[in-house]
Amino acid sequence: MSDLPKRVVLGSMVVAGIVAVLAIADLAMGIPFSGKHTMIMDILFILSAGIVGYLAWDAYKDLN
Repeated sequence: MSDLPKRVVLGSMVVAGIVAVLAIADLAMGIPFSGKHTMIMDILFILSAGIVGYLAWDAYKDLN
């Protein structure tokens, strides 16, 4: 089997992690954005990153 599917899954895990870290940093410190409107978006980004991370982890288990 090709390594490409594993790379794509790992890439999606990394991107989901980066999105989650940036959203948490925005919630905690207000960097790079701040305000009431972005708080709702940050919460949605964290939830979405968690879902994508879980799905990528589950797909990675299936590939092994």
